[in-house]
Amino acid sequence: MTWPLLEPLKPADRAELLASARPRRFRRDEAVFHEGDPGDSLHLVAAGRLAVRVSTSSGAAATLNVLRAGDYFGELALLRDRPVPLRTASVIALEPAETLSLSGKAFHAVCERHPAVERLVAGLLADTVERLSQRLLEALYMGVDRRVCRRLLELAEIYAPASASPRGAIIPLTQTHLADLAGATRPTVNQVLQLLASEGVISLGRSRVEVLDREALARRELS
Repeated sequence: MTWPLLEPLKPADRAELLASARPRRFRRDEAVFHEGDPGDSLHLVAAGRLAVRVSTSSGAAATLNVLRAGDYFGELALLRDRPVPLRTASVIALEPAETLSLSGKAFHAVCERHPAVERLVAGLLADTVERLSQRLLEALYMGVDRRVCRRLLELAEIYAPASASPRGAIIPLTQTHLADLAGATRPTVNQVLQLLASEGVISLGRSRVEVLDREALARRELS
């Protein structure tokens, strides 16, 4: 397993860092941490997929992103200059998952010895801000049907990369999860999914969506 975050490190330094990380395992629906918890570690995703969620003003939860092996999370709290940094989101395992947990002390030591790591983190954080800004623009100016198609394409790549499965992909998420990611209500998302299913672009099952034709889905996303 490789992580883009560790690319600036020499192989020996990377191996030393990974050796100091603590393996963690999580069951499906188990929380790695909750929004507002003290932030004292960075997690490297080794296996499985996890959802990043935040609380809304009404008390509901909104899903911002789905992480997979090779991703990482928890760095934002460690970069904040506070006596006790707090988590800005909750991370929940969508399936059995494994991470390598790196303590805040070890993370800061790596950044001090290898400034390129901190610069890379800053760049990746900028990418995250840009992605969230794009999501906001989508919610304001893009129809729900296009948003759902776009999220399905993204999830298809996460669950079955196009290089491995150029046409189909099984996404084992509920329609509620998809509605959270698309920024829409479940009934509205269901209407879009039913239309796509009637056209043979996807098929619907219990707690899953199967993408049958990515090319057709991509055309719908652009229309």
